Amino acid sequence: MKVLVTGSDGYIGAVACPYLMAAGHEVVGLDSGFYRQGWLFEPGVSRPATLTMDIRDITARDLQGFDAVVHMAELSNDPLAQQSPELTRDINYRGSIRLAEAARQAGVTRFVYMSSCSVYGVADGDTILTEDSPVKPQTAYAECKVDVERDLVRMMAPEFSPCFLRNATVFGASPRQRFDLVLNDLCGLAWTTGKITLLSNGMPWRPLVHVQDVCQAVHLALQAPAEKVAGVAMNVGSDDQCYRVIDIAHIVAAAFPNCEIEVGPPSADNRSYRVSFARIGKMLPQFRCQWNAQSGALQMKQLFERIGMEEADFRAPAYTRQKMVRKLCDSGLLDEGLRWTEARFGAVAA
Repeated sequence: MKVLVTGSDGYIGAVACPYLMAAGHEVVGLDSGFYRQGWLFEPGVSRPATLTMDIRDITARDLQGFDAVVHMAELSNDPLAQQSPELTRDINYRGSIRLAEAARQAGVTRFVYMSSCSVYGVADGDTILTEDSPVKPQTAYAECKVDVERDLVRMMAPEFSPCFLRNATVFGASPRQRFDLVLNDLCGLAWTTGKITLLSNGMPWRPLVHVQDVCQAVHLALQAPAEKVAGVAMNVGSDDQCYRVIDIAHIVAAAFPNCEIEVGPPSADNRSYRVSFARIGKMLPQFRCQWNAQSGALQMKQLFERIGMEEADFRAPAYTRQKMVRKLCDSGLLDEGLRWTEARFGAVAA
């Protein structure tokens, strides 16, 4: 297929584009460019041609000739989205629906939307949630995911087949690394400080999934019969990878010898959920997670050793979404609507 991947320069996109290209797809990227300063290592793989565009500006003309859109270009985590819920809604909800409408007008038949298990929000620890369970979004980020899924179902037609990949919390190595994701963060702390400090008591549940396994799910969703996956939400992960945060900390500590663990008080962030991953196994029978928290932590340790990662790298704004957007705004490169300003191009001669 000819596939447009939005968010191609993001944490998942930087891995997904080469993955899809290696699988035989013709891939074009689209990205706002907010995080291009963050390039932790050279992966040595082919990368797609990429359009620098805001999804709020997409038209049907931009999407002519594509068979599929894989959409992951949104404000990408809960703390960042909470800074301005209405701006988040403008980008993550209205921007995503605008993109989908343009895709449908352009004759794009497949639309894979990167949703999130964060739509479940908070649940009793003994309850295993499925895609049919009530959603309880706790943040603007999660609320937008719920609303986009709802509206895309309404847009379904024989010639337009959206499906929804509700990713567990992603971990693992990417050239556009993120250290604001739980396992990646704990690995960075272990490597640079020798101490894992939890900002909670570690009791919340988090399902995890490796970035490479997310890419596998995207590829299989594109390959599946359109009528089979149309309008279907699938949790992406595996049943054996639902962990309490304290368990993730111990797994990371085992990969980084002599690392201490310090537990904090209960957090104001009450998100905690365990989910079932049975549906993706039925809908995409070839899907199997190849990674778990243990292998992911070891991958991160080996990466840090290979690149000689220092604490300055770990703390750099480019690898934390909220920090990077704030830096671009404070420097005048982005306005408060998260649009690039003329300052991006430097001084202009008189």
